[in-house]
This record gives sequence, structure tokens and C-alpha cells, in this order.
Amino acid sequence: MPRMRRWPLTETSVTESHQEHAEHPETTLGVSNDKLGMWVFLGSDCLLFGGLISTYMLYKDRIGPTDLGAEEMFDIPFTSVSSFVLLMSSLTIVLAITALRRNDIRRSRIWILSTAILGAIFVGGQVYEFTVFYREGLGYTTNLFGTSFFTLTGFHGVHVTVGIIFLMSMYIQSMRGKLTSAQEERLEIIGLYWHFVDVVWIVIFTIVYLFPQ
Repeated sequence: MPRMRRWPLTETSVTESHQEHAEHPETTLGVSNDKLGMWVFLGSDCLLFGGLISTYMLYKDRIGPTDLGAEEMFDIPFTSVSSFVLLMSSLTIVLAITALRRNDIRRSRIWILSTAILGAIFVGGQVYEFTVFYREGLGYTTNLFGTSFFTLTGFHGVHVTVGIIFLMSMYIQSMRGKLTSAQEERLEIIGLYWHFVDVVWIVIFTIVYLFPQ
């Protein structure tokens, strides 16, 4: 049988292979350590939000005889628009990842900033809503309903704010010329976090606002 010719590995090819492996080290599951870490974090966050939602369901009817209930407090049209804005940000983060995959840094930068702006609009709407509730007499310590409601929705708002910080860090890197297609996985990880935040809000909006009783 003829012998197969083996091409020797050059020093350059070995170095590039090592650099690629160092930038994206993979686990036995076929995903990088960073991405696996994000999945583990999101799994634990599911348990945390599950506990907060269960607590809200338990205490949502614990109001005083003169306190306003959820049906009197909530402005469904306003919250629906705010929710739509947040859900649209899931589309923009996908467009940002797709553009970066094509090494289109300019478009990726635009979509990253758009996602952060949409998230900021949602958080601003949430702050406005909290302010209106407080003026109408519903505070964090007014009753158990208020405590569980503000804890659940406020905790989600903190998650959105953290996501905005992540996105702005990527945007600043792009402005400094440090954003390349090699950082696609990092943006994908941020995208995983952002999609999780959006899905959690769909659950919260459905349980808290659409079916208050």
C-alpha cells in the first residue's frame, strides 16, 4: 500500500491552534467554559425567579381593606408598550451578533447601541410606573402585595440594567476599535443573558399584569 504523506506542522500553525484554543477553551460538552458558565448561571437564576414568582402568587391578595389592589393600580396599555420595547431588543441583539459574525463592525455597533437604548427605555418605564404606584399609596412596605411585587419586578429591572452595562462595555470597545469578529462568542454570551431576561419578563408580565387574580 502506498504510504500517506504527512505534512509537518509548522510553528506558526501550532501557535495559531494554541491561541484559538486559549481564546475559546471548550469543555467535554462541546461549548466553551464561558458559555457553559453562563448557562449554569441562568439555570440558577431560573430557580431564583421561580421562588420570587411563587412568593408573589402567595402574597398578591394580602392587602388591607382600604388598599388599592392590582386591578386598580396597573396600567396595562402602558406596560404592554414597555414590554413590546423590551421584546424588540431581542431582535436587535440577534442582528448585532449576526453583523459581528460577518465582521461588519459598524452595523454590529449600531445594533448593540440600539439594544441598550431599548433596554434603557424599558427600565425608564418601570421607574415611572413605580413612581406612580408610590404616589397612589403603594410602597414597598405598604402590604405584602407591594413587597412581593416590587421585589419581583425590581429584581428583574436590576437584571436588565446589568445587561445594559454589558452592552455598553461592548459598544465602548467598538468605538475604541477593539471589537472584532473574534469576540463573537462574548457577544453571544451577552445575547444569551439578554434573551433570558426577556423570557422572564414575558412570564412576569403574564402572571402579574394580565392575570392579577
